[in-house]
Amino acid sequence: MNTSTILQAETNTDTFPINGTDYVEFYVGNAKQTTLFYQHCFGFELIAYKGPETGSRDVVSYVLQQGKIRFVITSSLNPDHEILKHVAKHGDGVKVLALWVDNAEEAYHKAIERGAESAFEPLKIEDEHGYVKLASIKTYGETVHTLVERSHYKGAFMPGFIAKKSLAPVKSLGFKYVDHCVGNVELGDMNKWVKFYEEVLGFKLLVTFDDKDISTDYTALMSKVVSNGNGYIKFPINEPADGKKKSQIEEYLDFYKGAGVQHIAIACDDIVHTVESLRNNGIEFLYVPDNYYDTVLERVGTIKEDLQELKRMNILVDRDEEGYLLQIFTKPLMDRPTVFFEIIERHGAKSFGKGNFKALFEAIEREQELRGNL
Repeated sequence: MNTSTILQAETNTDTFPINGTDYVEFYVGNAKQTTLFYQHCFGFELIAYKGPETGSRDVVSYVLQQGKIRFVITSSLNPDHEILKHVAKHGDGVKVLALWVDNAEEAYHKAIERGAESAFEPLKIEDEHGYVKLASIKTYGETVHTLVERSHYKGAFMPGFIAKKSLAPVKSLGFKYVDHCVGNVELGDMNKWVKFYEEVLGFKLLVTFDDKDISTDYTALMSKVVSNGNGYIKFPINEPADGKKKSQIEEYLDFYKGAGVQHIAIACDDIVHTVESLRNNGIEFLYVPDNYYDTVLERVGTIKEDLQELKRMNILVDRDEEGYLLQIFTKPLMDRPTVFFEIIERHGAKSFGKGNFKALFEAIEREQELRGNL
């Protein structure tokens, strides 16, 4: 089956308006140390904090920002708390994909009416800087979508947090916004969750990939990409497909102990600079052999970047009808082979690098083999 692209709905027909990604929240074992990692390795600035000093006796959260991206790094001081139970089961990982909406209560009730399961009902939190309204619904695995209405709030992040700055100098690496977030689900569940996003959140099917598109001699997966009306939110949903050996999706599901967020793609404008900075900061990336570059321009045509610089940084290139893109994938950022990041620079392209799938899968398989999980 060939990859099929389905046009997105116009914004004015969006049945569940979402302004963008509000924040991504990670549940981790040690929030302070993880926060330092993202500051010093990825160039995120610390902007807000809550913990015992602010009256939060059990939960500690640090808010990091770069461009339009907000990461919330959360842990607990209580070993019996649900946060640390989540970490014990899944390892460090993404718990919340928060969506910025104009009216959280209205959006929540609309989602529930359409079949969503509640994570928590609408609530209003306020302080001297104004108020924020929140509500939350469940999605695949133990991941949730928190709906955030913040137009009446002027503080650092939201009530309960205080403004806090990084103690050491932090240099931005040029990250702009979350391009897409990828979820891995169990075999047979991909269409169920695509239907959820279509019927509950009004998303449209954007692209379909089957096991002929995304496979090697050993492993395969299937993927469908859904997008909201304005195109700011894109969620590829992956499930395993039959192969001779264990696929990357199966490895993720084994180690994460269920469905969850596999990777976050972050957009930038100068990927060579960004990746070189990340490498200098100790971040490891998947490796694609140098012979990839021998024929890449025959496939993608003219690009403005120096191919030798892309080769030096091991950055991949692909093209669609709209333009081209540059991309690279980190190795897993946690001890478990679960969550990783994609760094992406788009030059008109709206696709996801189909032309690189085989090279990337082979790179992932090499890492799986080293871990004894292929």
